[in-house]
Amino acid sequence: MGREEYVRAGGIASAAREAVRGMDLAGRTALEVCEGVEADIRRRGAECAFPVNVSINEVAAHYTAEPGDTLVIGESDTVKVDLGAHIGGYIADTAVTVNMDPDHEHIVRAAEEALEEAMSVVRAGAKTRDIGRAIHDVIKRHSCKPIANLTGHSLGQYTIHAGKSIPNTWALRSSSLGAGEAYACEPFVTTSSGLGYVQDGETRNIFALVSKKRTKDGAANEMLDHIWERFNMLPFARRWLDRWEPGEAARLLDTLVKSRAVHAYAVLVEAAGQRVAQAEHTFIAEDGGATVTTRA
Repeated sequence: MGREEYVRAGGIASAAREAVRGMDLAGRTALEVCEGVEADIRRRGAECAFPVNVSINEVAAHYTAEPGDTLVIGESDTVKVDLGAHIGGYIADTAVTVNMDPDHEHIVRAAEEALEEAMSVVRAGAKTRDIGRAIHDVIKRHSCKPIANLTGHSLGQYTIHAGKSIPNTWALRSSSLGAGEAYACEPFVTTSSGLGYVQDGETRNIFALVSKKRTKDGAANEMLDHIWERFNMLPFARRWLDRWEPGEAARLLDTLVKSRAVHAYAVLVEAAGQRVAQAEHTFIAEDGGATVTTRA
């Protein structure tokens, strides 16, 4: 199953996450944070499972820096840093919220405590709806709302979303956690004024291969082969395609997206524009409990 690789990747991802937790992010660019954390993951002996996400305030997920990105983190922002490490395709997915606004510290506490509650109840055979209920109950005690249409997910080799979902609220549909299977659990929390769901924003700067279907553009096909060889089915950023200059990379990626060989992920924004916090661990479900691979 790659258990040893899951655990090693988890240790590296955890160390990278805790380094972020102690950072003063105000005044840094998103590009600086993304490239710094990605370099840290590689320096510790793993590869990046996906581009580091630096999602600010009402942006819940899926923002990563573009080449030359000048977005600067403000002095009172709420920043979700979501990172992943893999060894041989076995993934650790984890996140931390670095909050610089005291008025929004309660959503961060709600996310962290909901995650800890979830880790106390996960085990082989547990129903995902029961995990979602446990997460939601903690969030409600903080007078906050979960993001209902964002979920945790099972993990597979070179696969971020392997089929099963772990909701952040009670759900009608449910599945059971399989013994020995790896999962990411990630409560997303917004304020009581939020609508409690996200919608697609305009920005799309994370990509993933979905098909090896050839196009009529030879250069695009060359990029397609490069993506498969370098990233397999894992997400990637345009700034990682350093074989091409940025303008040409953007053109070729657009061709691959239009041909449906590559999927472009939209940033996800809280529907009422309220701030969002996130906390996340990866765990392996076992009889009687779980091994949390990203525990600090």
